[in-house]
Amino acid sequence: MSKIESRVGKLSYSAQKTYNFLSDFNNFKSLIPPDRISDFESTVDSCRFKVTGIGEAALKIIEKEPNKLVKVAGEAMGKVGFKLWIQLKELAEDDTRIKLTVEAELNPMMSMVANKPLKNFVDMLVDQIEKIKVE
Repeated sequence: MSKIESRVGKLSYSAQKTYNFLSDFNNFKSLIPPDRISDFESTVDSCRFKVTGIGEAALKIIEKEPNKLVKVAGEAMGKVGFKLWIQLKELAEDDTRIKLTVEAELNPMMSMVANKPLKNFVDMLVDQIEKIKVE
């Protein structure tokens, strides 16, 4: 098992607005650079897409705690299972912090190879989330 944590991101929105955006997978496509994915399909609680150089990924929301947590389970890279936690902490009305944690089912050899790409991935997602325009 490999556990990777993102840097803590800062958002200029309330935790409620951020949660409403992130708890709907129909919004997820805007978080991934378009040159890295194809064949994106989504519903509110699940999505499936292909990642350039990696293969197909499937994600499903398995737990939600309003304004605090979105927990996702998924499969990628030939059926490697993983969980993704999106944690929110509101410090003020327009100041919310976000942290992502990925826990992947990797053997020790795969963990050595995948840790850096996974860290880059969660930090890239935080970067993208910081850029979103939430209504």
